[in-house]
Amino acid sequence: MHPGTPSGASEMSGELADAVLLLHGARLMNPPRSGCLVSALIVSLFLLGLSLVVNVVFLGGSGSAVSVSSGVEKFEETVLTPAKEKGDADKILVVHLRGVISGFEPGAFADTAVDDIKVQLRQAADDKAIKAVVLHIDSPGGEVTASDTIYNAVRRFRDEKKKPVVIYMGSMAASGGYYVACGGSHLIAHETSFTGSIGVIMQSLKYKTLFDKVGLEFVTFKSGAFKDMLSGSRDLSDEEKDYVQKMVMQTYDKFVGIVAKERKLPIDQLKNGVADGRVVSGKDALAAKLVDQVGEVEDAYAKAIALSGAKNARIVRYASPIGLSRFLRLLGKADGSHKVEVDLHAALPKLEPGRAYYLPSFFAP
Repeated sequence: MHPGTPSGASEMSGELADAVLLLHGARLMNPPRSGCLVSALIVSLFLLGLSLVVNVVFLGGSGSAVSVSSGVEKFEETVLTPAKEKGDADKILVVHLRGVISGFEPGAFADTAVDDIKVQLRQAADDKAIKAVVLHIDSPGGEVTASDTIYNAVRRFRDEKKKPVVIYMGSMAASGGYYVACGGSHLIAHETSFTGSIGVIMQSLKYKTLFDKVGLEFVTFKSGAFKDMLSGSRDLSDEEKDYVQKMVMQTYDKFVGIVAKERKLPIDQLKNGVADGRVVSGKDALAAKLVDQVGEVEDAYAKAIALSGAKNARIVRYASPIGLSRFLRLLGKADGSHKVEVDLHAALPKLEPGRAYYLPSFFAP
């Protein structure tokens, strides 16, 4: 004990020394797991950084994609080709329609892929700097109603907003894809494009014979004679066949009527010629007056500039803003697995029984 040091302080110092010795002994017996501590620290910092990035991206995406005045979320704009001259320039918007047209296909921005197209056209209509739209189609067609919905959106944009819509057909713009294309102001196809296929198809799988072999039978209670129409468990009656065929022809007549009106072609000439469901090349489509021009996508850009008079225009496209809703949607698609699967069958359209389609015959099973 040092002179002048209280006894209580001395006792505390002794206890502290004992604690230090005890801790030192514990370290000697159990060396610290520095690797685990470092790993834990790295993981914590990574999670913290990820959280900050997500918040920054969300805020940044929301800031650039949400109109402050209206609070309506919008597509973000990216430049594909800059204007020839500096300064403020007009814009030509490129909108893509890819894959099978379906009202059930999730959208990258809106609820469905069909809604994505409608939102893009609506946003372009409100933007005074956008003078024309190039609709780039790479689609074999799809559902009747979905195709008609997009066609009407394109047609209204063309007629009501008085902005040209130049259609460019890539590898394929057949059936429902061509149906949509008819809403454009000027149709351009690549020489090797597959287009046309003006027709309607509806299918049903008949499994009655198979069930008979294995001893299975459907027992159906229905309120009317047509309630189980197109059921594969039995043969269709002649009355049902006539009824379904009339529905198909009614939809077909609407399709041909739109082509006749938009392309200024006689209906009888179409029905007795190219509108029999056949697929034609871009070159043959030009000969049949289904398109106005054969060329490349750059020709479509040039035509849009010419029709709109926007000589110093930049070519732009829309991209989905990275907001919280899209981020959560992407997380929902991730199942945590690390498998890479290639399903060739999934790339082909699945025709639902009882649903009418604008599709080429070779897409049907």
